[in-house]
Amino acid sequence: MAEIDSWPIERRAALVIALPSLNFDVAALSPLLRSGAGAVLFLGGAPAPADLRDRISTAASGLDRATAPLVMADVEGGRVQRLRGVVAPFPWPRRLAATSSASSVQGVANTVGKQMLASGVNVDLAPVLDLDDRPGPSAANPDGLRSFSRDPHVTSRYGIAFMQGLRAAGVLPVLKHFPGIGESSGNTDYGPAATQPYGVLLAAGLRPFADAIAAGAPAVMVSNASTPGLSTEPASVSPAVIEDVLRRKLHFTGLVMTDSLSAGAIADAGYSVPQAAAAAIKAGADLVLFGSTLTPRETALLSPTKVAQTRQAMIDAIAGAVRSGDLPPERLDDALAHVLAAKGVDLCAP
Repeated sequence: MAEIDSWPIERRAALVIALPSLNFDVAALSPLLRSGAGAVLFLGGAPAPADLRDRISTAASGLDRATAPLVMADVEGGRVQRLRGVVAPFPWPRRLAATSSASSVQGVANTVGKQMLASGVNVDLAPVLDLDDRPGPSAANPDGLRSFSRDPHVTSRYGIAFMQGLRAAGVLPVLKHFPGIGESSGNTDYGPAATQPYGVLLAAGLRPFADAIAAGAPAVMVSNASTPGLSTEPASVSPAVIEDVLRRKLHFTGLVMTDSLSAGAIADAGYSVPQAAAAAIKAGADLVLFGSTLTPRETALLSPTKVAQTRQAMIDAIAGAVRSGDLPPERLDDALAHVLAAKGVDLCAP
């Protein structure tokens, strides 16, 4: 941690924030990337350009491994495919589990990962490990066909296969949406929602996450839903969810990222995006996201000017929380260490 200790607080704060990029306009974010970013997340419905890798390289040219961002996209299957044009289409997770063997799904994910990496994208916000068999995804149900199954054993088997296929291709998989939003009361993109009660999650919903973590999962996304019996706060700002359950109970040691902190559930809980960023880091998250659900509330945040303003306000909130004593500096440093580890930076190396 000695090297991190010498960095200004604002630099550390910048490196735990992911920047949203609408329709692959990564060039517009280049000034922000050059001053430090944890990640860039591609959003929108436009096809990915054939020269995406070159665009990323140009926008981040001259950056060392610590400063260069992780490059992320949601490539789950079905309609959740942010890299259409450079990654071949493949079925929804539920269709995959119903029609293919786990080994075949691992092969699909491996092909997906190779195509992603060839286009300069090294993180897939997948697989979804929530348990759900209802219609969707929709404004009422965030999962639906995005879930492999309502059966935890099926979801574990296929989720781990997808995860392993991505890893073998050199892409970082991200399990989501912890602690499990299957059969939740609503879609947190639009407003508050609750997961199944914690006791129910212990019996079923947490199993795929526990199994995938035991199989070596490197990253987990935490949801914005509250969990009855565990936390009344959205999970992304809840130490009970992140520290007590994910870190201590499930012994997860990898990268923890939030779902979008500009979602309706976060605003309803009384947080601005900057306030939520500081609260999430304090609660145990390592990388904070915003603007990523493409609801009207969030799309308004995605112009390059608004991204820059929101990012600066998040840096100010995180740095201010450290200086006020509300956020222990060692927690920020721990978050940064997890981000750097995901980038392949070993702080202990000579």
